[in-house]
Amino acid sequence: MKDILSAITAYREDRGWTEYQLAERSGLPQSTISSWYRKNMIPTLPSLEKISTAFGMTLSQLLAEDGEAVSLTDLQKELLERWSRLSKEQQAVLFALMDQM
Repeated sequence: MKDILSAITAYREDRGWTEYQLAERSGLPQSTISSWYRKNMIPTLPSLEKISTAFGMTLSQLLAEDGEAVSLTDLQKELLERWSRLSKEQQAVLFALMDQM
C-alpha cells in the first residue's frame, strides 16, 4: 500500500512548496495538513481530492503506486457511486453479506 503522506511530501517538495503553500493552493488549513504528519493520519478522501487538484493531478494518479491514472469501468464507477450513498451501517451490512459469499 502506498504511503500517501510520503507521496504528498514528495510531490510538494518536487514543486518547491512548503506545507503552507500546499495549504493555500488546496484550500485546506495548514493545521490540518500538519496534523496528518504529527499524528500519522491518513487524510480524508475530500482532503485528498483537494490535494490532488492543487498538484494538478487526478486523485487516481495521487493514489496510484506508479503515479499513473487508474481507469474504472462504468460498472465500477456505478458501484462506487452507490456505495457513497450508503450509511455506515448499510456499508457494514454489505461487507458482512460479501463475507458470507
